[in-house]
Amino acid sequence: MNKHVILTGDRPTGKLHIGHYIGSLRSRVAMQNSGDYDSFIMIADQQALTDNARDPEKIRKSLVEVALDYLAVGIDPQKSTIFVQSQIPALAELNLYYLNLVTVSRLERNPTVKAEIQQKNFERSIPAGFFTYPVSQTADITAFKADTVPVGDDQEPMIEQAREIVRSFNSIYGQEVLVEPQGIFPPKGSGRLPGLDGNAKMSKSLNNAIYLSDDADTLRKKVMSMYTDPNHIHVEDPGKVEGNTVFTYLDVFAPDQAHVAELKQQYRAGGLGDVKLKRYLNEVLEGVLGPIREKRAEYAKDIPAVYDILKKGSQYANEVADQTLREVRAAIGVNYFD
Repeated sequence: MNKHVILTGDRPTGKLHIGHYIGSLRSRVAMQNSGDYDSFIMIADQQALTDNARDPEKIRKSLVEVALDYLAVGIDPQKSTIFVQSQIPALAELNLYYLNLVTVSRLERNPTVKAEIQQKNFERSIPAGFFTYPVSQTADITAFKADTVPVGDDQEPMIEQAREIVRSFNSIYGQEVLVEPQGIFPPKGSGRLPGLDGNAKMSKSLNNAIYLSDDADTLRKKVMSMYTDPNHIHVEDPGKVEGNTVFTYLDVFAPDQAHVAELKQQYRAGGLGDVKLKRYLNEVLEGVLGPIREKRAEYAKDIPAVYDILKKGSQYANEVADQTLREVRAAIGVNYFD
């Protein structure tokens, strides 16, 4: 039976946090270890440059941090291909061909692009590379003939646009060269892990994230600062569980959900203080993040070896993408001298 091919990855704009772990990293490891997938995991430095071109040092510094996070959570370079986007020249050429199949008005209608432009306050000063990143993303996916792309719900319009480009290409050039990808989305209702301040989004810019690399003391301080119920002032006060960030995290991470249910009942009735609750959450998170932190520290002792992993992965990814590019050039008819 042929394996499914997965493409997934992250922009290197900082260290990865537990939101990334819950949202994608944990499932990547599970899929990798299932033996049912060929996994290509990309550090998307070129995509990160679309809105960080004037701060390339940020990308360079973050590259190895993301690689360390990957290795620490269990992404195995013997089972998954970890590569760097900018080291695969074929991606840029594929992107150029695909740009000819997409109109400006279609890109403007992409809900994900519109939301990102608004979030970053670009207004009309939109970098062209950022505006066209759905096309670049299609190049990334199709270069490896990925039929499976794990993404968040907000990325569904991106996958649909990739599918449109694949259909257009295969139809125009009369060959089934490109593979139409399918998105794998989080279970309905799973949502995103909120920030420490209760904000719906966890991010570096909001300073409300727990990072996979945080030491035990930093983790404890962050947990003790977490948003709970602002009206739960005294231990004996009845507390609100809904919207309480501590309980949201316990729902996700605690191994004993029966105990969490008991804590919720006690908190609602009054008699459970926030400090005691947060201490329990800290124990739970330390149980998850402690082994990841230790493994990360081991890899960090030999950074040249980490770069070697990225180099070897990029070399293999280059071979795969180059083969797809040859097929694309042949279908278009620009392989004049072959």
